[in-house]
Amino acid sequence: MTEDASGQTILVTGGAGFVGSHACKALAAAGYRPVVYDNLSRGHREAVKWGPLIEGDILDRAQLEAVMREFKPAAVMHFAAFAYVGESMANPALYFENNVVGTARLLEAMRTSGVKTLVFSSSCAVYGGVHDQPIDESTPCDPSSFYGQTKLNCEQLIRGFVRNHGFSAIALRYFNAAGSDPDGEIGEDHDPEPHIIPVVLRVAAGLDDKVTLNGSDHPTHDGTCVRDFVHVSDLAHAHTLAVARALLHDRSFEAVNLGAGNGFSLNEIVEAARRVTGRTIPVAYTDRRPGDPPYAVGKADHARDVFGWAPKFTKLDDAIEHSWRWMQRKRQLT
Repeated sequence: MTEDASGQTILVTGGAGFVGSHACKALAAAGYRPVVYDNLSRGHREAVKWGPLIEGDILDRAQLEAVMREFKPAAVMHFAAFAYVGESMANPALYFENNVVGTARLLEAMRTSGVKTLVFSSSCAVYGGVHDQPIDESTPCDPSSFYGQTKLNCEQLIRGFVRNHGFSAIALRYFNAAGSDPDGEIGEDHDPEPHIIPVVLRVAAGLDDKVTLNGSDHPTHDGTCVRDFVHVSDLAHAHTLAVARALLHDRSFEAVNLGAGNGFSLNEIVEAARRVTGRTIPVAYTDRRPGDPPYAVGKADHARDVFGWAPKFTKLDDAIEHSWRWMQRKRQLT
């Protein structure tokens, strides 16, 4: 499928965040006009480069409606969510309010504003459980973290709006977002940093003393969690393909996996980072983290079938190299 943006406006909630900002770049490259809606609590003003930024909270339905009246988006891409597994287990009420209630407010604002096309940033965390084979969309959803549960709750809400209000929606269940923009314009910048690749690279850069991995006794080949790492630029491209597809359909809901289809253990991530950076990276191990499945690798055949998506950056070293380049550049700028 080819994108035919025709200058259409796309409202991007959470567009100042990691995946959201990369999606905005991809949208602009495809001819869309991204309008970012973000409260900047976990995103960055400087990551909004391809359209206007409206500062607002996802819980503020009145402001969401005002923004939709002003900009008249053809569709919404919804990234605004808290996404730390550990935090979700410690504070489920916070996650329910922000992720689930926030999505409900957004959907109601869309309904009253006549905007009925949505691409939802979901997660492989909806599957949860213990798996020993790649996960496809037919795998039962049984979240092991409260974060994953909120994403599943949101999907169920969206299905209701598709069924009852004629929405068209695609939920993109992606696996571990990795890397940074190959052009170096934007990159991953969380505080605290929850993702393994930048955590490892912080040690390589001398910002931290060691990498602490959660669990060395998982039922995997080396005792550490196995994950599917998909490049953030590939994820961003998938969002442009998804919105083009969603704009062509009425009353439809699709859940689509986005993954590279290869699993790497956390120990293997450390080894790859040592190889890319040439730095010594000490490792320590602690207890397993509640909510972490030992194995999460995705099958993305459906994404290829429905909108022709396949990852461009298929080598783990590419994602690590792009992240490393971004981290070095950012340190020079600050």
